[in-house]
Order: sequence, then C-alpha cells, then structure tokens
Amino acid sequence: MGNSSFQLTGVLRRFSVLIIFMVICLVFVVLSPDFRTRSNLINVALQTSMIAIVAIGMTFTMLTAGIDLSVGSVMALAGVLAAGLAVNQGLGTVPGIALALLAGAALGGINGLMIVKGGMPPFVATLAMLAIARGLTLVYTEGRPIAGLDELFIWLGNGKILGIPVPVVIMIVLAVVAWIILRHTRFGLHVYATGGNEETARLAGIPTQRVILAVYVICGFTAALGGVLLTARLWSAQPNAAVGWELDAIAAPVLGGTSLFGGVGGIGGTLVGAFIIGVLSNGLNLMGVPSYSQQVIKGVIFILAVMLDLFSKRRR
Repeated sequence: MGNSSFQLTGVLRRFSVLIIFMVICLVFVVLSPDFRTRSNLINVALQTSMIAIVAIGMTFTMLTAGIDLSVGSVMALAGVLAAGLAVNQGLGTVPGIALALLAGAALGGINGLMIVKGGMPPFVATLAMLAIARGLTLVYTEGRPIAGLDELFIWLGNGKILGIPVPVVIMIVLAVVAWIILRHTRFGLHVYATGGNEETARLAGIPTQRVILAVYVICGFTAALGGVLLTARLWSAQPNAAVGWELDAIAAPVLGGTSLFGGVGGIGGTLVGAFIIGVLSNGLNLMGVPSYSQQVIKGVIFILAVMLDLFSKRRR
C-alpha cells in the first residue's frame, strides 16, 4: 500500500505540469464553447508556436543557470532586418531572413561574451542588450513599420504544410532537434553539467565558457527565428513588436519544470509550459477578460512557478 502510494505520488509529480495543462483546457472547454472549435485550437497552436520557439532557446540558457532578457527586442530587430533587407534593400526574402537569423545569433554571442569574458551577470548583460536591440530597431526603421513582404515571406507565418500552420511545423522540428541535442549529445551533457555546478564541471574538463557562449548564441538564433515568423504572421515588420515577450519566453520553461538555478529541465516541459500560456491567453480572450487583467494573471502564475522552483530547490 505504502509503495503504491509512493509510486502514485511520483507519477503525479512527474506529470504535474501536463495535468495542470489538461485541467486548464477542461475549464475553458466548460466555460467557453468556442474554445474547443477546430479553428480556435489551430489558432492556439499557431499563437503558441512562436512563444515556444523563443522559449526553446531560453531553455538552453536557463539550463546553464543563465537567463536572456533581450529576446523580445532581438525578435523585433530580426523582424525589421529581415523585412528591410528583403524589401528596402532588394536582397530577396531568403538572403534577408538568413542575414537576420545570423544577426540574432551574433547578438546572442555578444551576450555570451559579456557574461563569460566580461564577467557580467546574465541579468545585467541581457538587460543592456534589450535596450540596445530595441534602440537599433527604432533607429533602423525610424519608428515606422516595413510593409511590402512577398508571398514567400508571408507564407512562413500564414501558410500550411499538410494542413498544419508553418510556424507549428517549424516549432515541432526545432523541438525535436533541441531535444536530441540536449539528451543525446556530448554538448547537451555539458549544458546540464555546467548548470548543475559550473565549478565542478570546469574541474572535470568541460569547457564551461564555450558552453555558456554557445547557449546564448542558440537563444539569439531562436529569438530571431521567432521574430521573422512574427513579422510574416503580421504581414509587416513592426518596430514595437514583441514587447514583453521575454516574460512569456522565461515563464514557459519555468512552468514546464526548468529550474532558474540550472541543471534541471527539458524541452518537453517547455512546450507544455508554452501551451499553458497560449491556452490561458486564448481562453481569457474568449471570456472577454481585458488584456491588462491578463497581464496580472500571467504575472501571478509566473510568481507561483518561481516559488515552486525555489521550494523544489530547497528539497533537493
């Protein structure tokens, strides 16, 4: 009896995030009949996919006990760069997007260098990058949106592959690749080891500084990818796009069980966390809850998730 109770407790703890997600879905199904329609569920997946893509990169930084506050601004900068290079400079969609993704990865690399070579705390380094990237976005666009995207660019945000929205397909592919990297490669092992105890990992011969630098490059790349998809989704590049997205990008891994203190977590939990945020936003919209109130609710949920992480850390 005691052993069965222990096993049940273990199962509930392991799948607690998934259970919470299912309970939230059930509540909205009961309260709002429009929630369970096929078109709305596709819309939830589409909206969540861009949060999830950025959150996947954030998971890498958090597993090393880091954090990246600049992802929202990097999204906006990558979006206007891709649109500007493709439309205003006439480079074409593919080269424009490729250069924007490289720029996002480079900004992530600068974040990493400020942390590992400059000795800056991740919070300070990425907060500075938040301001720099948003400022560059406004300087580049002079505060005006960039329109005139071609069909290929718009298809990335609004097209479908076998009936599935393109951003959702990209999210699935990215999640599988990230899961394989973290669970089945030496680099993934080094990421967990660095976040578990950086000093011990360094003494064990793991190049911790290169690992930290790499995870910020990955985070910058996924933020840029999210920014390009958001631009395509909106049919234009908006200089004020993705304001506040860093909160969702951090909340998704935390809700999914990734520790703010590093070394614990994974991609599967991040996806569930992102869908919790997406379902909450969609369900509250359908129920007519004002957007400002939604921000309050999200903030409270984030605090609860952080408190749960602190409690779990003390128990470990």
